[in-house]
Amino acid sequence: MSNSDRVVLALGGGGTVGSGIVKALLDRGFRVVVISRDSNKLEKLKGFISPSNRGNLVTLEGDVGSEVGAELVKQAVVKAVGKVTDIVSSLGFSWWQGGPPHTQTVKELHWVLETLVLSTFVSWKAFFPLVRDNPSGTYTLITGGAGDKLLMPGTGFLTVGAASALAFCQILREEYPEVPCKLNQVKINAGVAAPDRMGPGYLNHLDLGEAVAALVERRNSSHNVFTVNCPSDLKTILLEDNV
Repeated sequence: MSNSDRVVLALGGGGTVGSGIVKALLDRGFRVVVISRDSNKLEKLKGFISPSNRGNLVTLEGDVGSEVGAELVKQAVVKAVGKVTDIVSSLGFSWWQGGPPHTQTVKELHWVLETLVLSTFVSWKAFFPLVRDNPSGTYTLITGGAGDKLLMPGTGFLTVGAASALAFCQILREEYPEVPCKLNQVKINAGVAAPDRMGPGYLNHLDLGEAVAALVERRNSSHNVFTVNCPSDLKTILLEDNV
């Protein structure tokens, strides 16, 4: 199956991480579907990608963070493009630095969990059946490394949410050891930014996108965690065939 015959659903495709992945997938000839509650994000994404690729981008407004919303969006996706062959979810990669726990509320903790893990779970539950039984299909989860440690003062709730996302990815690999589709995780232990907002040790979201797109394109690995600690790892771990 050529890339032009494959349809990738990019969950979180309007974000910094997701937009880099969407651009790389389109550049490789995939058709890509992006869903967002924010129409402005979708318009910004259209302006970001190459004009020659816009015909292969399908954008839909919807909420994949609620069970009802995700089911409605799934129906809209199937109606718009037919069969989905690949899914990339970057919903589990986000940032929060609201302060130490004693200054926070239960509402704030719930918001962090909803952003980092509940939306990842709800969307996986809705969309995984679209690719689960396809041996040529893929489901790739993008997560952050904040679950391993407190990154800096005031990011405690980020650690709680990120750790939950990491645990969810682990149980997927272990609960579904023989699922036909290729199920993988890319764990990013670094900041990610657009070229004009780079900081020391950060990953360029365009380079990350190229690496993830290469992983999706190859389809030769499953139930693995690809850990990225620095920019050079994108080449040594993902862009080469050492998988």
